Amino acid sequence: MNIQAFWSRKGLLNILLLPLSLLFGAVAMLRRRAYRFGLLRAGHPGVPVIVAGNLSAGGSGKTPFVIWLAQWLQAQGYRPGVVSRGYGRVETSLREVEAASTAEEVGDEPLLIHLKTGVPVAVGADRLAAARLLRERHPEVDIIVSDDGLQHYRLRRDLELVLADDAARFGNGWLLPAGPLREPVSRLGQADALILSVRGEQGGETGNCPLPVFRVRHRPGDCYRLKDPRQTRALRDFAGGLVHAVAGLARPQAFFGQLEAAGLELRRQAFPDHHAFRKGDIDAEATVVMTEKDAVKCRELAGPEWWVQTLELSPDPQLENWLAERLAQLAKKA
Repeated sequence: MNIQAFWSRKGLLNILLLPLSLLFGAVAMLRRRAYRFGLLRAGHPGVPVIVAGNLSAGGSGKTPFVIWLAQWLQAQGYRPGVVSRGYGRVETSLREVEAASTAEEVGDEPLLIHLKTGVPVAVGADRLAAARLLRERHPEVDIIVSDDGLQHYRLRRDLELVLADDAARFGNGWLLPAGPLREPVSRLGQADALILSVRGEQGGETGNCPLPVFRVRHRPGDCYRLKDPRQTRALRDFAGGLVHAVAGLARPQAFFGQLEAAGLELRRQAFPDHHAFRKGDIDAEATVVMTEKDAVKCRELAGPEWWVQTLELSPDPQLENWLAERLAQLAKKA
């Protein structure tokens, strides 16, 4: 049983872990209140801050959404920058992401965000320091998106967007380690919107959510050759032959399911989330299809038939309208 399946149930082992969950929750609550009452100091970079984070550990579609959000902000005339912790990187220093950076230096998700959007991206455990670094080096940045960081209260924020996988939602509803939650579901009441990542056309019921709920649908796009991104293929063109599907994700089954729904016959190979790929991990001679997040770590390893599946996001139109209205309200307050 994988960790996501474990967090979806309320079995005996989950119950035995509940005392640790209570301790985890108490520490999280004390830390949150310490920032609220000024015992720990928070700061603001001087331009609007949008946090796109999650309550649950594991995949929620956050990084594809941050890419979409940065591109949407650019289309609206903003000049966004992105800050991230850079989870999984070897280095710990505060630094800016460059096109020539490696995932070991800056993390796979920040590198992908920079390559896909071209916006300035800074990584560091202290996201406030990362935001200030961006403003120092890029004075044109007029809005900052925090990739994750819902619980990073040192960075004051103007909008909080909580991401969740529509199928998994909040698992069994328990805090870590008995469940997937970093904070209780009641924390939603302090956020501005809930964004549900939907794979397919239909989404589940929203229930009695205390804040606006929007859906963003994820659909598989065309593939490009990792060795030469100018060469592309439609996903359906891989049907009829065995494809080596590779995924180093929190929820690899969602990726595999999308490929199978397109008619592909798969040989699945799942790696841990943020896996640092090494030579020999993947058959260099196989026809491989992988995610863009994994591809940024395999640029120097790619075989001749390694292909990267792109992802197309379709947000509810109401989400774009809501974001435009909220940003206009922030501009009036400035």
